[in-house]
Amino acid sequence: MVAEPDAKQCRKCGREQPLAAFAKDRNRRDGLQVHCRECVARYSAAHYRRRREAMGATVRERVEVPDGHKLCRTCGEIKPHSDWHRNSTASDGLATRCKSCKAAQGRAGHLKRAYGITEAERDAMVASQVGVCVICLKAPPVHVDHCHKTGRVRGVLCFNCNSAIGKLGDDPDAVRRAAAYLEGNSWKPTLVARGVYQLPS
Repeated sequence: MVAEPDAKQCRKCGREQPLAAFAKDRNRRDGLQVHCRECVARYSAAHYRRRREAMGATVRERVEVPDGHKLCRTCGEIKPHSDWHRNSTASDGLATRCKSCKAAQGRAGHLKRAYGITEAERDAMVASQVGVCVICLKAPPVHVDHCHKTGRVRGVLCFNCNSAIGKLGDDPDAVRRAAAYLEGNSWKPTLVARGVYQLPS
């Protein structure tokens, strides 16, 4: 009885390799392709590349990616698998964009959905405010402020100022009374009827 060989020579690269390195081909006597998987992948990619270039299509350069890493086509950076969200439906089990790019796209989508503006328009507003909150004139502006009735974007505020006007109900009169209070000019309303107050003249 003749023992089955445990290795095979690839006709393309000439290397002797284990049988697992060859894909199945039932039309061959030994049931395996004549070229190893590595050569098939390399030359298939090269053939695809030549064919696409002949059609006038733009073909991305092949990038060597080390094990445990993946190339993000959005930012062009090679990052470790820990920088990617899982995606069970993908062939490699990872998302198509790295976490940073996905977060950036999420922020851009939120601006468009919530306020109807782009990141460029938001940045232009921040630049017109000289890079500071328009209320306190100190902190960096990070929160887009808008009118809850009309939806109109008013500006970009810091967290504290945006929270403050929100807690005052976006009411200009309440803000003015708060300013008067801070200046020591607090008013004492006169009760003229149940639930009805008269402001001092």
